[in-house]
Amino acid sequence: MRTTKNNTIRKRKLCTRFLLFIPCCVFAIASVSILIGNYWVQIAEKYKEKEFLQSKMSILREKEEELKADVEKLENPDYVARYAREKYMYSREGEIILRIPDEEE
Repeated sequence: MRTTKNNTIRKRKLCTRFLLFIPCCVFAIASVSILIGNYWVQIAEKYKEKEFLQSKMSILREKEEELKADVEKLENPDYVARYAREKYMYSREGEIILRIPDEEE
């Protein structure tokens, strides 16, 4: 009789521990899942930002190449003189500048 009573008490303790253990495990798994989900969202956002910044960087590199080419051209005094005459209508001594409007068709 005593062993059956002890067995019953043991079973109740085991059942109580098990009932406390399950919610703790569910809580731990849910917390970890939420944490991992947040990290995945952050990683996806970083990849999108990386793609955007890479495209912006390629545009800026192209612009840098254009500016370097302009700098090389502006180091040539003949180019600077021709550019000033065309753009700002500077003339050499004795030259007359005639401005002809573009005809649009």
